[in-house]
Amino acid sequence: MEKRKCGNQTLITEFNLLDFRNLHGLQILVFLLFLVIYIVTMAGNILIIVLIVADQHLHTPMYFFLGNLSSLETCYTSTILPRRLASLLTEDRTISFSGCFIQLYSFGFLVVTECFLLAAMSYDQYLAICKPLHYSALMNGRFCLQLAAGSWVSDFLAITIIIFLMLQLTFCGPNEIDHFFCDFIPLLKLSCSDTQLISMVSLFLSFFDTFPPFLLTVASYIYIITSILRIPSTTGRQKAFSTCSSHLIVVTIFYGTLVIVYMLPKKKKKKTVRDLNKVFVFYTVLTCSTPSFTGGLLNPLIYNLRNKHVNMALRKALSKFTRSSSQQV
Repeated sequence: MEKRKCGNQTLITEFNLLDFRNLHGLQILVFLLFLVIYIVTMAGNILIIVLIVADQHLHTPMYFFLGNLSSLETCYTSTILPRRLASLLTEDRTISFSGCFIQLYSFGFLVVTECFLLAAMSYDQYLAICKPLHYSALMNGRFCLQLAAGSWVSDFLAITIIIFLMLQLTFCGPNEIDHFFCDFIPLLKLSCSDTQLISMVSLFLSFFDTFPPFLLTVASYIYIITSILRIPSTTGRQKAFSTCSSHLIVVTIFYGTLVIVYMLPKKKKKKTVRDLNKVFVFYTVLTCSTPSFTGGLLNPLIYNLRNKHVNMALRKALSKFTRSSSQQV
């Protein structure tokens, strides 16, 4: 553990992440598993982005937001997994002080971005199902850009304030983070300064950044489900529900994980936090929407690859690639 002197205190200059420390020789197997997952996750999400950009039939609000979500998932996965892969390969679990805070900043920024992006997608679903005649006029290109841009910049000020306050704290040991990445609560526990102010500020900012998009998402789906139940035919109800079921599943998993990890009572959390962290790493990898964590590997399957329009675009792209390759040969 690297430390430096500051007055009568020894300050931490690096942290030790304690995840996967009892694999008993299975590091290589876990490394290969996560490496495959990382490659497939990146390839799947990048493929979706390319298809949405290249195919004119996918230039609609729904696929525009899905492209943004896939972009977010590539950032999510790259924020955490590469460092974990290096740790599994080298058995070096240390992370520098600056690297830890960069990871915390990136992850917190992406979590709130996903909250707002999921809310924007919920509103898009609401307009498509509840106001189909006015959908094109209401969800125009300019409004889509405003919603997407607002989602990406929504947490810039809040996370900057939190990181600034975190950097004012003193970390004088221990330096062991019982988590698989630098998260806010485990990191705050290592400070030997008074954390009351930053705890109150982070609680207020977190509530301000997550509750409004959550409320909009819930309200949108209340209206959506009410409208679907009013459809007289069974076929019509099934078709309407199929358009939003994938998004509803990811929203439920995303906010459910947020509640379990960050709002579970402390007494219960002490008993289950270690198991939750191990579950959370697989959730981040496989579903990742932060926090959110949702969607890394499964999002392309849940949202896109099951969609007939995306499948048609993929087949068209493969057909063009095959013809081009055959002509060159």
